[in-house]
Amino acid sequence: MNLAALIVTGDPALADGLLRLAAAADAHAEVAYGPDEARPAWTWPALILVGADMATEVASAGLQRRPGVVLVTSDGATSEAYRLAVEAGAQDVAALPDHEDWLINAFAAACEPEGGWATTLCVVGSRGGAGASVLATALGLAAAGQGLRTLLVDADPFGGGIDLMLGLEEHEGVRWHDLAERRGRLNTAALRDTLPRSGDLSVLSWRRGEPVPVSDEAVRALLDAAARGFDLVIADVPRYPGDVGRAVLRSADVTFLLVPAEVRATVAADGLATALRRDTADLRLVIQGPAPGGLTPDAVAQALDLPSAGTFDRDRRLPTAMDEGDLPRACRRGPLTDFCTKTLADLALQPYAYREAA
Repeated sequence: MNLAALIVTGDPALADGLLRLAAAADAHAEVAYGPDEARPAWTWPALILVGADMATEVASAGLQRRPGVVLVTSDGATSEAYRLAVEAGAQDVAALPDHEDWLINAFAAACEPEGGWATTLCVVGSRGGAGASVLATALGLAAAGQGLRTLLVDADPFGGGIDLMLGLEEHEGVRWHDLAERRGRLNTAALRDTLPRSGDLSVLSWRRGEPVPVSDEAVRALLDAAARGFDLVIADVPRYPGDVGRAVLRSADVTFLLVPAEVRATVAADGLATALRRDTADLRLVIQGPAPGGLTPDAVAQALDLPSAGTFDRDRRLPTAMDEGDLPRACRRGPLTDFCTKTLADLALQPYAYREAA
């Protein structure tokens, strides 16, 4: 495991306390009991924590000035602590126990490699049964098949669980219930390791039974970790999005509004599009055929005045595949798969340059 943080202190109690916080963040930290012991590893980790007891020694040791150095004190963030921080080349001061949450977040950030931010897509259906969940899942399968680390987020607590479509409902792993009261930064590697997944496709869904309320802070923590730890985030959002759905919509780079080529679905989409624009900036139309009454995709697009992301026809194999939890096999080919492949190509997504060691 790569070294995320180096703790420089001669105080055993301070060292133990900081190691405990590192463990809470799933971060690998080691202790150096003086500047000479710290010197060989001084430039390696993203985070250096210097105890106030060692500030003067570190300042006089001639160690290279570098970012990511924090002075840790148990006496409060006093003017003396800031003076010591300046001498030791620290950019921040953390006082224990008041700043424990801040330090856990700093540890978590230090053990994550630098990379870009995930692209976030939302899928919303203009009417019930339009197939938004199927489209979201198919996009996730296509992306994972291209080597993109993908997170499929079920933002519909009453949708029955999107994990059922993938046959993952019996897989152990974290669901929304487990994150409902989460506070602070989520470690991305730990999140990927604990979510149910199939290959490069991870899934965050709901447990069976009555959904639990999810705090705003928990949703923000999840979306932040997802953006840092995945290449692509795809959310299945209900027409009445609720707090979770609205939060995901606000984080979306693109939202797809799926509209069957039907008069009633098109009329419904007109009002829904107005509501969605309050929470998402880039709203694009996806039209599903065939049209039972001959309504053309051009007519639907003109009526809604939305940019079109394309069209595809229903695949009669999919309802059975959904019931059997065998959607991955059914999505290996067909019009929906072709649409997803083209859509991902248009978005020009690329995997992160880094991959953690297995």
